[in-house]
Amino acid sequence: MLRVFSGIQPSGELHIGNYLGAVRNWVRLQQEHECFFCVVDYHAITVPYDPRDLVARRRDMAISILAAGVDAARAVLFVQSAVPEHTELAWIFNTICPLGDLERQTQFKEKSQKHESVAVGLLTYPVLQAADILLYRADSVPVGEDQVQHLELSRDIARKWNARFSPETPFFPEPKPLLTPARRIMGLDGQAKMSKSLNNTIGLLEEPEAIWQKLRPAVTDPARVKRSDPGTPEVCNIYHLHKVLSDAATVDNVALQCRSAGWGCLDCKRVLHESIERELVPIRTRASELSRQPEKVEKVLLEGAERASEVAKKTMSETRKLMGF
Repeated sequence: MLRVFSGIQPSGELHIGNYLGAVRNWVRLQQEHECFFCVVDYHAITVPYDPRDLVARRRDMAISILAAGVDAARAVLFVQSAVPEHTELAWIFNTICPLGDLERQTQFKEKSQKHESVAVGLLTYPVLQAADILLYRADSVPVGEDQVQHLELSRDIARKWNARFSPETPFFPEPKPLLTPARRIMGLDGQAKMSKSLNNTIGLLEEPEAIWQKLRPAVTDPARVKRSDPGTPEVCNIYHLHKVLSDAATVDNVALQCRSAGWGCLDCKRVLHESIERELVPIRTRASELSRQPEKVEKVLLEGAERASEVAKKTMSETRKLMGF
């Protein structure tokens, strides 16, 4: 059985981008593998934040993950800061990771250009990410296309550490990427990856009318100026959302109606809205139940942290021994 690790920042409730790109895949993976799923709150503090808000966002993210189908009986769900070995291993990896490797990371280059003063944590973010994964000696990591570079750095760090401290029998595995089926979910603006900071998302727990009000103005095929204009579904973001939310027959029909101008873009959006509702209704119901049982959610996270700590402590004990501590 493969061991899988994946983490998600505590941004509050899930939106359909991180649900389709990550958590829906987690639900499938927990049936087949030993899975550790982590709310990575240390990763969320590289920018200014309100501590009270962080507490709420962490709770809401846990509720969304459980409501989406992650089962605490099958997978380990926990909060990163509850397992201090994450930051201990990150420091150790900081001592062997070359500065140039971090400065070349695409996300660092993009984000650092937006700020006059850049926190060191933004630069070393991928090292903590490597520690998150390697602390559990994970074989595989489900990632989107934008995270492949960070995972390659994790593999490099594992390779360098092994060469220095455990050359005969590599201690840390070099984790392999499991590309998620929905590799990159674009926002409703059709211009960038779905992100709350860009206000281009649909929340997993939003009410139907609120979702429809967001779908109505969403960007579609730019060639379809009039309803009678035939389209090219492959360039339409709404069509790509159909591909991950609608059944195969509906996806085929959407493509046909778009190419033939049998439907207008609003018709296509109405059908997508129906598909979204079929997916989200049971999730909203479970989230509502969990919101009324905060002690149940806390119990899941506490027990998850205890199970994660067992593995983390064992890893760090062996790591310290091999390094001479």
